[in-house]
Amino acid sequence: METKKYQITKENASIRLDKAIAKQVPDLSRVAIQRLIEEGKIVVNGKKVKSSYQTEMGDEVTLVREEPKETTLEAEEIPLDIVYEDNDILVVNKQKGLVVHPGNGNPNGTLVNAVMAYCKDSLSGIGGEIRPGIVHRIDKDTSGLLIIAKHDKAHINMSEQIKNHEVKKTYLALVRGRMKENRATIDMPIARSEKERTKMAVSKRGKTAVTHFTVIEKFDNFTLLEVVIETGRTHQIRVHLAEIGYPIVGDYVYSNGKNPFGVQGQMLHSSRLEFKHPMTGENMKLEAVLPQSFQNVLKALKEK
Repeated sequence: METKKYQITKENASIRLDKAIAKQVPDLSRVAIQRLIEEGKIVVNGKKVKSSYQTEMGDEVTLVREEPKETTLEAEEIPLDIVYEDNDILVVNKQKGLVVHPGNGNPNGTLVNAVMAYCKDSLSGIGGEIRPGIVHRIDKDTSGLLIIAKHDKAHINMSEQIKNHEVKKTYLALVRGRMKENRATIDMPIARSEKERTKMAVSKRGKTAVTHFTVIEKFDNFTLLEVVIETGRTHQIRVHLAEIGYPIVGDYVYSNGKNPFGVQGQMLHSSRLEFKHPMTGENMKLEAVLPQSFQNVLKALKEK
């Protein structure tokens, strides 16, 4: 555990506390700072305050930071499809069926275990014990691009880009039904379902969720879509498309899963990511090839 004290200077006075600390402690994200304030690990003049506290010149800020916990997760030699790598980030094309990080029912055999074996000690610890290096996630049965941070500075920068909607995420989805519109936007809030706690649902009490889609190709009873999400709510694309009557093929949670192709899990692929490199600021545009099973289904539809 490490305790540090900071004096609020003229430059950092009369602004929100979380903003002032972010300027003085650049290796902490605003989200992390707000959490520490809430937990009472950041206090002003010995008193607990809120993130919105307006700083005054001469305020003494005390920050208590705990050392990152040693992970108890085991590294596992699981093949990775690496799309891009340097000293700061690793971008992989996650295969369908692979869980991103350990959780209930998935203690091992995850992407995290694979990344730990590949990267060894060069991983960000901001994700805590369970998710070292993981900046964002996609569902088990969704394939495609994921960014992994190799150190804390890269992790903080990428997290801020995602929070500020500066990372453009593009997906390909095959849905049931011949869509009438060629492009549209779905703006419906999403919350955890009150009926089934393992599911998400469109709800007035939910958080804002915005999904844009464009038709790539129409078939007799199916449509191939390009989908861009503004927000990253859990199961967002799956919930939104099912809500408007075009569920993703193979999605057993938000449709009956019926499809003549026998695919297991939703036909949803994170095909493109656009963002600024966390350290150099370079514009990055990375793409991942469609899984062979997805290509096979599209081929069958085109031959009909």
